Amino acid sequence: MVDELPSAARKGRGAVSNPDGRFEASRRVVVDDGWARAPAPGDADDEPPPLATTLTVDASRTIIARNDSPDIPFSQSINPYRGCEHGCVYCYARPSHGYLGLSAGLDFETKLFFKPEGAKLLRAELARPGYKPSAIAFGSNTDPYQPVERRLGLTRQLLEVLVEHEHPFTIVTKSANVVRDIDLIAAMSAKRLAKVFVSVTTLDRELARKLEPRASTPARRLEAIRALAGAGVHVGVMTAPIIPALTDHEVEALLQAAHEAGAVSAGYTVLRLPFEIKDLFKEWLAAHAPLRAEHVLSRVMQLRGGRLNDPEFGSRMRGTGLDAELIARRFRLACQRLGLNKNDWSLDLSRFRVPAKPSAQMSLF
Repeated sequence: MVDELPSAARKGRGAVSNPDGRFEASRRVVVDDGWARAPAPGDADDEPPPLATTLTVDASRTIIARNDSPDIPFSQSINPYRGCEHGCVYCYARPSHGYLGLSAGLDFETKLFFKPEGAKLLRAELARPGYKPSAIAFGSNTDPYQPVERRLGLTRQLLEVLVEHEHPFTIVTKSANVVRDIDLIAAMSAKRLAKVFVSVTTLDRELARKLEPRASTPARRLEAIRALAGAGVHVGVMTAPIIPALTDHEVEALLQAAHEAGAVSAGYTVLRLPFEIKDLFKEWLAAHAPLRAEHVLSRVMQLRGGRLNDPEFGSRMRGTGLDAELIARRFRLACQRLGLNKNDWSLDLSRFRVPAKPSAQMSLF
């Protein structure tokens, strides 16, 4: 009998392993058959080789995704990319890679799909008869400003379409690169057509490097909030997710830092561990926080009615029980003290202009 070999963390990647997707008919494991020499600490072979990021065209024929979930504050969203190179180990979107026959682990952060026709598809969908505008959310599944956006610029192309037709949008991102599009965002925010939330999980740079290895550092995210606020953008902070026994002690400090940078609103979620993420997060804890692992998982279960995940609408984002109530109370009191969420800032839907349809009549010239 051979033993399954444990996976080793890779530099610059969040997931420790690459398990087969839950829809696959078979499962592959790496085992030690006794022939390989175990590397000694410090050997060149002690650290797994780096994984390259690959890009594949996503030939989707639509660009706007719709939902009717009662605990999500938007009904329309756009994700220019499938998969996310930020590599946040806790990302609830990881299991979506299973629908592509890929893993929620390392595949999710290394095998990316992009939608080069996104702007064209968006213009066509906005022009459809009977289209009713509601704010389009960017960053609902994968980050619109992940590193590949610097090269491809798909998010900016989509924003340009929305600016052209004065269609409202929201952005949630963990990347300071959002400031690249500050010209578009500020112009729309001045008309109550755009707002941005920068997600900050922790102020601890070393912890962030392990939790979300290719996202901007916490300090750069706070600088992005400052730049957006300075340009007149309605900007908020998402302290998401709050991880019990790992980041929950930072709630007040995070909100204070974001407020000082210029954030005027705030929101939060607590850690969710659906489907494959449960095992990926356990592996991450074993690799990066072994002495805290048991305590973290115990606290998560206290938030989730004795389980590691609660899929119920209403409780899945905030948790239940005394621990959840304490987090909610601390968050609410800190926001009150700092003046966050003081004013309603709903977006204006009345300005939307339907894209003109191309004329079937040929020009005389």
